[in-house]
Amino acid sequence: MPFQFESRVRYVDTDASGRIHYTSMLRHFEAAEIELMRFLGLGLTYVDQDARGMQFPRVRVDCTYTAPVHFEDLLEITVSVERVGASSYTLGFDAAVERTAVAQGRIVVVCVDMATGRSRALPETLADALREYQKQTSAGVMNA
Repeated sequence: MPFQFESRVRYVDTDASGRIHYTSMLRHFEAAEIELMRFLGLGLTYVDQDARGMQFPRVRVDCTYTAPVHFEDLLEITVSVERVGASSYTLGFDAAVERTAVAQGRIVVVCVDMATGRSRALPETLADALREYQKQTSAGVMNA
């Protein structure tokens, strides 16, 4: 079973219509991504990345809303690894409220060498952990 993360919609996440602001879901996806890294035992933080001379900018993000999301809704976010390449990876996100799908998203992350500003190979431990998670979740054998 894929990793799942719960996150409550805060008042600051909403707009004048009372629904989640279109950019806010990405913050919830990012929180789920960080918790996935912790769950995988990677513990990657921004400070750790900088200390190792690399950064992981998002080069593509998208989110499709399929139902309204409101203040106080409890988001159930499922994270999947869609692709692991040589220097990047793609995570998929499915968000639901009370088991009703409300949003789907994707984030593409590239490993960048801070000295050159160019992409570089993913750290082996990260790539291996993401591939193993992808393999196990696609086979339905992992419990989060």
